[in-house]
Amino acid sequence: MTGNEIGKITLDSAFDVHQELGSGLPENVYEVVWRLSLLQRGLSVEWQLPVTIRYRGMTFDEAFRGDRVVQEKLVAHKRQTYLGLTGCKPGFLLNFGEALMKCGITVSEWTR
Repeated sequence: MTGNEIGKITLDSAFDVHQELGSGLPENVYEVVWRLSLLQRGLSVEWQLPVTIRYRGMTFDEAFRGDRVVQEKLVAHKRQTYLGLTGCKPGFLLNFGEALMKCGITVSEWTR
């Protein structure tokens, strides 16, 4: 499955969860329901996966944790600036707190 296909399924799932639950709930409510929705759509999902960073020949294991890793290709993280360090494409920043889900999506394509 390509990154774009995974991204489409991921966003479709986010829209469905947001439409059913609405906005304004605690983040962990969306995480639990969204994770189940992704699993039901046949995607593998990992939460708080350690991300290794390489800098000037040095390796830092578990420099930070990716909030959500879907199919080992896509990372949704609270802070968009971290997405480039993962090497995953595309990367999404999702904010379920927006009144309209489409206003809560930022897509990042990284060249690494």
